[in-house]
Amino acid sequence: MPLLTITEPVPGYQHVVIDNPPLNLFDPDLVGELSAALSAWEGGGSVKVVVFESANPDFFMAHVDLLRADQFDRNPQPTTGLALWPDIAVRLEVAPFLTVCSIRGRARGVGSEFALACDLRFASREEAILCHPEVGFGFIPGGGGSERLALSTGRARALEIIIGAQDFDADTAAAYGWINRALPDAELDQFVDALARRVAGFDRAAIAAAKETLNSHSGLPDIAWFTATEDRFYQLLADPAVQQRIAGFLGAGMQQPGDFELYLADRITASDQT
Repeated sequence: MPLLTITEPVPGYQHVVIDNPPLNLFDPDLVGELSAALSAWEGGGSVKVVVFESANPDFFMAHVDLLRADQFDRNPQPTTGLALWPDIAVRLEVAPFLTVCSIRGRARGVGSEFALACDLRFASREEAILCHPEVGFGFIPGGGGSERLALSTGRARALEIIIGAQDFDADTAAAYGWINRALPDAELDQFVDALARRVAGFDRAAIAAAKETLNSHSGLPDIAWFTATEDRFYQLLADPAVQQRIAGFLGAGMQQPGDFELYLADRITASDQT
C-alpha cells in the first residue's frame, strides 16, 4: 500500500496525503516514496505547487522511527552529495515549484524538519502541535532542524524550542515564525487549497525565478552542515545511555497508538525521572 496518495486537483497542482499508519512515523519506506515523487516532479517540468498533508488528524508526522534509524540510506546522493533525507529536504528548498505543508495534528522532530524544508507552513489553530523532542531523548535534531529552525525563528527561540523540547501550539509557532500562520481548523483546508489553485494559475518560470531569487538573497543553510549534524545525531543516538532511555520509552508505549505519543513531550521527561 503506498504511503503517499498523490492527486492533481488542477494542472500544475500536486496534492499529497501522507498515510503511514498508525502514527505517520518517518521511516525508510516513506523517505523512498518521497524521493521518487520528488524526482518525478523535478523531471516533469509542469509542477508549480505541491501541498503536503496527513491522513491522520492526530499526527502530521509523529517523529523518526527509532526502531529503524539504522536503515536509512546514508549514501551520498548524486543530486546533492548528501544522505537521502537531507538530500530530499534540500531539493524541496531549491525546487522550481512552491512546496506547502498543511499541518493538522502533531509535527514533532522530523515532522517539524519536513515542514521547515517546505516553503510555506500553515497549521490548524485547534489541532496542530509542533515540537522538537530530540534533546529529551538524548540526541539533537539531525535532519535539518538544527540548521533551518533558527533561520525562521531566530537563535534564541530555536534554542528554547530545541533544548526545552516542549510542545508548541500553532498560534505560538506562528508568533515565533516557525510557521506562516495558524488558521481555524474549519478553514485550513480551504485556505491552503485556494492558495495552491491560485499559484497553479501563474507562470512556472516566474514561480521558479521568485523562489530562486529569494533563496539567493535571504540565505539557505550551508549544505555541508547537514552531513556534520547528521553524523552528530547518529553518534549521540549510539550512546548506551541513550539507547537504554529509548528502550524505556518504547516499553512505556512510544511508537504505539496511545497517550505516550499524544503527550510525548511530557512523557519523555516524566519517564526519564522515574
